[in-house]
Amino acid sequence: MHADTGDTAWVLLCSALVFVMIPGLALFYGGLVRSKNVITTMVQCFVGVAVVGVVWMAVGFTLVFGADDGGLLGNLSHTMLADVGATPTALAPMIPALAFFAFQMMFAVITPALIAGAFAEKMTFRGYVLFTGLWSIAVYVPLAHWEWGGGFLGAKGLGALDFAGGAVIHESAGAAALAAAIYFGRRTKPVTRPYNTPMVLFGAGILWFGWFGFNGGSALTAGHVAVTAVVNTQLGASAGLIVWMIIDWIRHRKPSGIGIATGAIAGLAAITPASGYVAPWAALVIGATAGLLCHLAVRLKKRLHYDDVLDVVGVHMVGGFVGVLLTGIFASLAINAAGAAGGWEQLGKQGVLAFTALVYPFAMTMLILWVTDHLVGLRVTDAEAAEGLDLSQLDDLPEPVATATPSAW
Repeated sequence: MHADTGDTAWVLLCSALVFVMIPGLALFYGGLVRSKNVITTMVQCFVGVAVVGVVWMAVGFTLVFGADDGGLLGNLSHTMLADVGATPTALAPMIPALAFFAFQMMFAVITPALIAGAFAEKMTFRGYVLFTGLWSIAVYVPLAHWEWGGGFLGAKGLGALDFAGGAVIHESAGAAALAAAIYFGRRTKPVTRPYNTPMVLFGAGILWFGWFGFNGGSALTAGHVAVTAVVNTQLGASAGLIVWMIIDWIRHRKPSGIGIATGAIAGLAAITPASGYVAPWAALVIGATAGLLCHLAVRLKKRLHYDDVLDVVGVHMVGGFVGVLLTGIFASLAINAAGAAGGWEQLGKQGVLAFTALVYPFAMTMLILWVTDHLVGLRVTDAEAAEGLDLSQLDDLPEPVATATPSAW
């Protein structure tokens, strides 16, 4: 097999676009917390890139995409990038194996970063670093293998569809966020107003931009499926935004910038698993449904009394779940011959994937939180929370400027 230069260029470009989503997420999350926690919240996103990137090279990639061993994990043939180079593989026959590694690495690094929105303002920095490394190995790696690496859920097993990570990334991160919200409990002083709405909108715009690579690159070629995924990404986000805005308009007589940004992200999360399998009109339906149901989920948070700081559960878990299920209804072989035809049978398969991506990450995250807590400690103290994590956990704030002595004038 020989790599195609055009397809390789497309996948490398999309890898860079997905990486750009990291600073976008940092801005989005940083704008939603209190000013004394902005730096810590943003730094968590960046640190996860490094921690998970090293883990991915060492063992993550091979455990996901190595030869399947019993449907649960890949073997260790690609440990430390052994045998990963210019030659394409069966999973990505048109690009070098190293390009496939790079693109999948971007997925691996952004997934734990999404979870950070659930424990913003609550977690120690050392706890975050250890939790992120453990979670990527114990949760992301198995789930990604089950669906994409030849495991029991994907094409070689059950046949459930997840084009770009609605279950593997968004549902799993949202389920982990729910576990974290329950484990940490409620803050004594929740955020009532975001720190910086323009920052949130700018971050959401960067995320939207990067999402074209997130979904389009998952085709692994620069052909019709990639084009369809890009178009569907735009339409899903647009529908989610519009529905969220209309609901806010009806309920509050005016929309909000935060709501508009959140609606777009909900639509993006929902269209992700379906983007390369459905027609553009179906993308509108999926995005609109996510806008409605994610809005409802965020409102229910107060009634259910869990403290998901930045609504990771309501947006990513619910959005991903909706998208995974609706993929089973709207998938079309005319759009992607490597997919499946929508119908009751496929909907059942999607249901198995959707519930697996909720139950397994939730249970394992609870265990990882407990282990991390007992090893290094997870919760900041009340005094540290009152001081702000930017002061208690990091050393980045500038020294106060000395006041000049008044002149004789």
